[in-house]
Amino acid sequence: MILTQVMAAEDAPNPLIPHVPEVILGFIVVAILYVGIAKFIVPNFEKAYADRTAAIEGGIENAQAKQAEADAKLAELEQQLSEARHEAARIREEAREQGAAIVAEMRQQAQAESTRIVEHGKAQIEAERQAAVTSLRTEVGSLATGLAGRIVGESLDDDERSSRVVERFLADLEAGVH
Repeated sequence: MILTQVMAAEDAPNPLIPHVPEVILGFIVVAILYVGIAKFIVPNFEKAYADRTAAIEGGIENAQAKQAEADAKLAELEQQLSEARHEAARIREEAREQGAAIVAEMRQQAQAESTRIVEHGKAQIEAERQAAVTSLRTEVGSLATGLAGRIVGESLDDDERSSRVVERFLADLEAGVH
């Protein structure tokens, strides 16, 4: 039995040594797989990779273009805002100047009205003073004529004589006041 086993063992292939046809067949299958993958699958991967790279680079360029456009718009808007601020400041200054001009004009009108009222008041006072002087002259004249008539003892009802007496009396009175 041992001998049969030894003989059978010599005829059996060694499991540690590969069979040549299997090695050749393995190389052929690997070569076919390599050629198939290199010819059909790798170009598709390379094309997808190139498309993806182009899309990303195009997206980056597009984003940079959009960013540049946004920066330009921002600069334009800032310029417009600056111009609007300058315009608002100019309008405020014009309004301030117009307000000052209106105030000055109103003051001038008020001053003119005040002067007119004062002049009117002075004229009215002068007219009333003249009326009072005339009234006083008449009254003082009649009183002076009556008093002079009592002192002299004769009547001074003569208008011409009484007016001379009154005029002389008032002239003496005015000369004493001044």
